[in-house]
Amino acid sequence: MTVIPHRANLLQDRNQLHQFLLNCQQSLTEKDRTKIVSISQEIYPLDPLAVLQEISEPCQRHFYFEKRDPIAGKSFAIAALDSAIHLTVAGTDRFVAAQNFIRSTVANTITIGAERLPFSGPHFFCSFAFFDENLAANSYFPPATIFLPKWQITRQKDSCILVANAIIEKDRNVKNIAENIWQTFDKIESRKYHKLTTAIDSSISLKQIPVNDASQFKTSVKSALELIASKYFSKIVLSQAINVISQTPFSLIDSLNNLRLSYPDCYVFSTSNGKGQNFIGASPERLISIHNNQLLTDALAGSAPRGKTEAGDAKLAQGLLESEKDIREHQVVIDFIVDRLSKLGITPKFSPVPRLLQLSNIQHLWTPITAQIPPDIHLLKILAQLHPTPAVAGVPRDVALEQIRRCESCDRSLYAAPLGWIDRAGNGEFAVGIRSALIDGDRAILYAGAGIVAGSEPEKELAEIQLKLQPLLNALV
Repeated sequence: MTVIPHRANLLQDRNQLHQFLLNCQQSLTEKDRTKIVSISQEIYPLDPLAVLQEISEPCQRHFYFEKRDPIAGKSFAIAALDSAIHLTVAGTDRFVAAQNFIRSTVANTITIGAERLPFSGPHFFCSFAFFDENLAANSYFPPATIFLPKWQITRQKDSCILVANAIIEKDRNVKNIAENIWQTFDKIESRKYHKLTTAIDSSISLKQIPVNDASQFKTSVKSALELIASKYFSKIVLSQAINVISQTPFSLIDSLNNLRLSYPDCYVFSTSNGKGQNFIGASPERLISIHNNQLLTDALAGSAPRGKTEAGDAKLAQGLLESEKDIREHQVVIDFIVDRLSKLGITPKFSPVPRLLQLSNIQHLWTPITAQIPPDIHLLKILAQLHPTPAVAGVPRDVALEQIRRCESCDRSLYAAPLGWIDRAGNGEFAVGIRSALIDGDRAILYAGAGIVAGSEPEKELAEIQLKLQPLLNALV
């Protein structure tokens, strides 16, 4: 990767931008006929979700990722629009292929502007399906998608960084590229955006059709408990999906805005396949975050509802902290993560006593796990080891996955799978795609799951799933 010192207002000067791109083109050779140019510039603070609303097209890929953390001061929102270059891949080597794609793309990129500011330079946006091969012929998303967007806008506190990425080829008209960049930048910076600050009433009439009905799910739970009793596996996570039909097409932006206002402690995300379908959600679970070689991951398993009164809530919380069944389920996830990291030569640190992660309608046992990462271990290598954790699959993992394939009638697609971003330095952040929905016009498929271990009760597991489906049902408009 070539990094050029900051040049102010490159995106705002037609002639300067054209000359810069022309110089980049003239540096190409017969052997090296293509380069990627990544231009970063700080702009007046804008809401990335509002920008996504204004300039994205249904036929374009996009990625939206937001996490509010006002206490730690690390809140950010990032929107990636359209694709400059992308890779879709399937198979057991999909994480390796993604890592190689990112490495080769970064090596072929010329980066300029705002290089010391957070979220400057090229970022790659990734979605990995739950399984490494599509189980359904009509699956909406490939097993892996990685793309470098044409436009990326990130807001962190009062700082807003805009990144433009463009492909420069030896025989391509650079003036047209410069003009397109200049016009889009002007549209982003000068347009008056509507403020997305108020939740939209979601009391619309939605027709719900279970993909597998309650009796089927409870039968699956009973079968799983019999297999657990016979020591076939010790845990399995079974998911439930429902089809939801609206009288009018769902509003992606309003639904995302509802999610970020109603569930500020969650990762709010959306990714598009470029064909009009979007996968959205509000996930409480961080799979992995790496910044300056510092890793943070979450063990999140064991759930209880929130109480309707302060006393009732405290009682439910204490019951969760003392639940032998939930603590056992939680410890399985910790042991798995620690084992997987240790096999990579990484020494994890964590508290032996789980904490509570309390959301508006549900609370979980939560153990943050940290570690120092050697510079030679890429984020995606760790991700390949961690996905899927027992929190979304089971133990032993491979046995549980085979059972999930056999007994679940709905393709999980991106449900319970990694979604996130990686920058040129290998920093990145991924959430687990739970509490999620696939939106396709006026139809949506909502997903939720429950961990089945010895002591699980079919009625309670079904109630837990219905509780987890509420955030999406309440947010869709």
